[in-house]
Amino acid sequence: MIHPTAVIHPKAEVGPDCEIGPYCVIGEHVVLGAKCRLHSHVVIDGHTRLGAGNEIFPFASIGLQTQDLKWKGGITRTEIGDNNTFRESVTVNSATGEGEVTKVGSENHILAYSHVAHNVTIGNRVIMSNVATLAGHVIVEDYAVVGGLAAIHQFCRIGKMSMIGGCSKVVQDVPPFMIVDGNPAETRTINKVGMERHGTPESAQGALRLAYKILFREGLTIPNALSRIEAELPSTPEVAHLVNFVRTSERGISK
Repeated sequence: MIHPTAVIHPKAEVGPDCEIGPYCVIGEHVVLGAKCRLHSHVVIDGHTRLGAGNEIFPFASIGLQTQDLKWKGGITRTEIGDNNTFRESVTVNSATGEGEVTKVGSENHILAYSHVAHNVTIGNRVIMSNVATLAGHVIVEDYAVVGGLAAIHQFCRIGKMSMIGGCSKVVQDVPPFMIVDGNPAETRTINKVGMERHGTPESAQGALRLAYKILFREGLTIPNALSRIEAELPSTPEVAHLVNFVRTSERGISK
């Protein structure tokens, strides 16, 4: 299952039933879980660990040194969960500082030419469309969708089950369950289709629709809007998550 042209360091750990195609390069400190498939010309290096069932397409580069000019050497890590897809020419950089980590969860779909920079944390079942770019220290929560050619500023957070329109420029946090679009990105409406696909109850969708209007359409300050939401709307887990996300935002939210 390993092509004879692949170059695998003797100390790398390759799990059972892995397929490693032509001209792949696997570094010394790499650990591959079971049943990973590397199509061809894939480079995985650095202190990088992948779980089981990941599929990596040609010319992807995972775990190599950060592009951050603050890098001073040392051991930094890249940790990836199970059953992810990394399409052609995806780049996932290791973290910048000694002992720090770039993390990707499980069952994510990272499409061609997307970039995951240093110290990024991606949750589970996230989709990054072609040429989507995450700058350093970005956090992406579960089920988020990042549109093609979208660019996310460093230290932004992308909320759960949100959607970012293609070619958007995101410079502030994207609230969970919302759709943002534009340059700079603005919150347009709730992500109704995304919530339906993931089984969000209709009662929660209705509460989030009202929360959207209070936050983005009534001209209130953020503290006053959150106070109204907590006082007037049902305390569903989804509404509670939205309120906590907005309240803890350091960059502010995309309005």
